[in-house]
Amino acid sequence: MVELSSNHIVRVAIGGFQNETNSFSPIKGTYQVFEEADGWPGITIGDAVVEALCGYNIGMAGLLDEARSCDWTVVPLAWCGGGASGTVTEDAFERVSALLLQLLEAALPVDAVLLDLHGAMTAEHLDDGDGAFLRRVRDLVGSEIPIICSLDLHANVSKEMVDLADELLIYRTYPHLDMAETGRRAARRMNKLLSNGDKLKKAFRSIPFLIPLTRGCTLTEPTKSVYEQLEEIEERVGVSHLSFACGFSSSDVPHCGPSVVGYGTDQAAVDQAVNDLFDFVMEREAQFSPSFWTVELAVDYASRDVRTNRPLLLADIDDNAGAGESSDTTWLLEELVRKDVQGAALGVLCDPVSAERAHKAGVGAKVTLAIGGRSGKPGHKPFVGTFEVLALSEGKIQSTGIYFAGGVLDLGKSALLKIGGTKVVVSSKREQAADQAMFTHFGVDPRECRVLILKSSVHYRADFQPLASEIVEVVPPDFLEILPYRNLEPSTRVIPCGPKFSDLEN
Repeated sequence: MVELSSNHIVRVAIGGFQNETNSFSPIKGTYQVFEEADGWPGITIGDAVVEALCGYNIGMAGLLDEARSCDWTVVPLAWCGGGASGTVTEDAFERVSALLLQLLEAALPVDAVLLDLHGAMTAEHLDDGDGAFLRRVRDLVGSEIPIICSLDLHANVSKEMVDLADELLIYRTYPHLDMAETGRRAARRMNKLLSNGDKLKKAFRSIPFLIPLTRGCTLTEPTKSVYEQLEEIEERVGVSHLSFACGFSSSDVPHCGPSVVGYGTDQAAVDQAVNDLFDFVMEREAQFSPSFWTVELAVDYASRDVRTNRPLLLADIDDNAGAGESSDTTWLLEELVRKDVQGAALGVLCDPVSAERAHKAGVGAKVTLAIGGRSGKPGHKPFVGTFEVLALSEGKIQSTGIYFAGGVLDLGKSALLKIGGTKVVVSSKREQAADQAMFTHFGVDPRECRVLILKSSVHYRADFQPLASEIVEVVPPDFLEILPYRNLEPSTRVIPCGPKFSDLEN
């Protein structure tokens, strides 16, 4: 129980440390990844955090925003968002951890700690990066100081994370439209805990199968119903809060997978709530298996002239920077050019070499490029063609969509190129195509395109789904229905991604 005297000034430390680790990506999560700004600010320290994150749709911003209405002295530690990458290097993890822990130690004594974590971070020397970081925070502040965390919907929640934190609150939307709101919920929970002094009972269950990334979308079934059921159980059983994490299935660690975690004042009720939601998910296991279109069939479909006045959307779900991928594969681009598809726009393809060459050539120039395929991913190669340079930019783009919520995107030195009937947004920094501003900044109106090709798994739906006539999820020829896992728990079932098909075959 937390006991505070009536005249005590409550001090709450707030910090953020995030990375979503794709074990199968060749792009290491170096310290530079955490330093650089992308869709969110880079490493920010102390009081500068408050101003830097104001207005962003991220958990840390929500924590800080809600804290303003609480009777606390807020101690901002640091914010560090490493986005999505391959395995985090030991150097990066230790340097960022040391920074946050040093700032926390300097802030002591504190009455509580609020953290904005991802929940699926893996380092070269640690399977459970978030659990390891929480252990260090707990060791520093002691067993009595409450720690509450906001987590990503794709968290691979471990038992250690549940044990070390007093409460974990997880996003409920994918696309993640409620990141800041989850931070606000976490801060409200902390305020209640500090006000009444009682820590909640908790329960946790891991779900023994992996959910493919696209099937965690809360706009579609079966995940849409899972979150509706979650809210019904919360109200019916009478618990403080219940969370469902879809897990991040591209993480090859023993604790990878979905989970349910719940909190409340009565242990029996919390156990029932967690078990009820666990059973609901388990009954729908077969529904989580997706089916995708091949590149050839998807582009053949796009080439047909049976289109409404809204664009057909091809989602390049396997080359998503937001899941740690390279965003430089060219399967779709090559097929679009080969089939001479007109009125197409593709983005965002990351190739700093080609972006630089376009800048040197200048607007209006025609330049032969070996574009993409530079990440070293096996089986991938650049696409060689002659491109016209239509527009150039230093890549600082004001977001207009709901997902990035008005933040400034940083694509680095970038260009709009054209080959055949296809326009291509080429960047120097990886960023998934989840905001229409990534096209309109270069003079391309997505609404006027016949075909849109987006390198993103699900987040694109927040800004692009309303304007699409149809969405087709596309996978490359080398797509693996089951990734080559080595470290999962033996009892974990891997759901295959189903047949790669097209309605053209039916």
